[in-house]
Amino acid sequence: MHEHMDHNKMRNPHNSHHHDSPVEDEEIRDWKKRLIGAWLFTIPIALLMLFERIFGMMLFGEKINTIVLLVLGFPVIFYFGWPTIKGGLRGLFTFYFNMDSLIALGTLIAYFTGLFSLFFEIQDYSGISSMIMAFFITGKYVEAMARGRASQEIKKLLELGAKKARILRGNKEIEIDISEVKIGDVIIVKPGEKIPTDGVVLKGESAVDESMISGESLPVDKLKGSNVIGATINQDGILYIKATKIGSDTFLSHIIKLVEETQSEKVPIQKLADKITSIFVPAILVLAILTFGSWIYLTKDLSRSIGVAVSVLVIACPCALGLATPTALMVGSGMGAKRGILIRKGEAIQTMKNVRIIVFDKTGTITKGKPEVRNVYTKINEKYLLEKTANLEKNSEHPIAKAIVDYVSEELKIKRFSEVKNFKTLRGRGVEGKIGSKKFVIGNRTLMKERKINLKGYEDKISDFENSGETVMIISENEKVIGIISVADAIKDDSVRAIRELKNQRYKTIMITGDNEITAKAIAKQVGISEVIANVLPENKAKEVERLQKYGMVSFVGDGINDAPALKQSNVGIAMGTGTDIAIESGDIVLTKGSLIGVVQAINLSKATFSKIKQNLFWAFGYNVLAIPIAVAGFLNPVVAEIAMALSSITVVTNANLLRSKRI
Repeated sequence: MHEHMDHNKMRNPHNSHHHDSPVEDEEIRDWKKRLIGAWLFTIPIALLMLFERIFGMMLFGEKINTIVLLVLGFPVIFYFGWPTIKGGLRGLFTFYFNMDSLIALGTLIAYFTGLFSLFFEIQDYSGISSMIMAFFITGKYVEAMARGRASQEIKKLLELGAKKARILRGNKEIEIDISEVKIGDVIIVKPGEKIPTDGVVLKGESAVDESMISGESLPVDKLKGSNVIGATINQDGILYIKATKIGSDTFLSHIIKLVEETQSEKVPIQKLADKITSIFVPAILVLAILTFGSWIYLTKDLSRSIGVAVSVLVIACPCALGLATPTALMVGSGMGAKRGILIRKGEAIQTMKNVRIIVFDKTGTITKGKPEVRNVYTKINEKYLLEKTANLEKNSEHPIAKAIVDYVSEELKIKRFSEVKNFKTLRGRGVEGKIGSKKFVIGNRTLMKERKINLKGYEDKISDFENSGETVMIISENEKVIGIISVADAIKDDSVRAIRELKNQRYKTIMITGDNEITAKAIAKQVGISEVIANVLPENKAKEVERLQKYGMVSFVGDGINDAPALKQSNVGIAMGTGTDIAIESGDIVLTKGSLIGVVQAINLSKATFSKIKQNLFWAFGYNVLAIPIAVAGFLNPVVAEIAMALSSITVVTNANLLRSKRI
């Protein structure tokens, strides 16, 4: 991750985002209060009504009974249920109808039958109106809880962060609150402690458990110059870390922001559901009026007609519809976050199921992005060749030199290196120097040609390795070739498995790279990708994606700055979280583990979540569509109608949570 800082944020990292009390928590608390209040008044109403139904007698006279019901019902409807009434009535005047419109109308009409019954001969439904509202508020509380559970995922992420940091001020160690850490502060982290914020190691060596970020169970070794991420756990050594990012710029904050953004996103199918609601609600209002009219016409019974019309309004309220998409999306994005799959754009869940072509960037996506030794070939003692090569390469900063030194240290367990005299780096070609009285030159064909060193006896092997896409280092001692070492960008351990699984699911896989055709084809063959687009300039990656989009929806998987335009251009951009900030910002889905198995899991998760959304919408509408004719026919008491409606919301929430048991 490279640092790109906004200086305003640096001064006060905490002004951008307050997580202390998420909106959801306040909402849950608010509905809980309303729920308790509503039932405190509704239970006596229910008892009064039951008494009348079961024993056929009233505790008070008929008129007084009605007045008691109206008085007890008033706070339920006009105080605890006021947000619903207000929202619903506003919709009637602005012609923007929503779920609340039906409940508001139903409860108000039922309540006013109580008032009218004092003066006219009609049945009193005012008690029922309170029960409808109490059930509705219960549903709203369940809904807020479901949303809150999703924000629990964010809470868990927040709790990962350290609360305090031990920093060096002068020569003194002082402990301060994490919010007081400034960029450039030197933080001391002892074994077993959390690393407070993103930074770079100045001194010390240790292994760090980064499983919360990468999902990898093995600790990662950190030495001077290594980058560390806040909230990861230091294992065995003391680390002195210079803070490079604080507050809302840290990796953890970015993840939290991503999860939050996803959960407020609207999926296209949700927009469709909203559209349906805006037609459905006025249609039900018309149906309720027609039902009332025909009942009055056929039975001449005003109170029965009002009761039936109220039942139609109540049962038709598609509250579950409002829950259908968000609950599934929240459970899905929460499951993803646990597995290192961050869904940044909700609509990616819907688009993913239509993707047929998956394009992979090569370096850092399919491959590790750093070279490793592949082959060693020599006609002399291999140990001698490796020792001398490592002695020279130890003085070079080049990644290939580092790869060779790492390999030799691992193979021969060399701890001490001989002294090299007259060492020189020959940019783009190799290195040279003397060990004892012998002169060594290590480099590519160009360097050997320059020094007129004959490649006799090694030419075939050099060509073989180069045709396999490997970079060859030729080692000469006193102007005579003594061996060759080939280096290549290693494939990530599970790239082969991931590509195989995608092929089994009938996806077309393509690799795109700036490398030459030979290297590209060699890597593609190893992972099992049949189609390669090589020699692509960074700025042309997006154009290639656009060209492929003529044949179907395309998902692009990449990790670098140069992948950002292609990630944006594709229908679903999948960014490797091990990559650059800008790539991550451009992705619709981010894989924090940097493994291609995440692509397979992201596809499976998207499909599972989307099918849950569809099931939920079916359940939400199914209840209503089946129950409306029963209500129109007069077979549903308004209270039964509200219980059925509450059940549909519970079904939807339960169904969304069943997603957790899915294997992805």
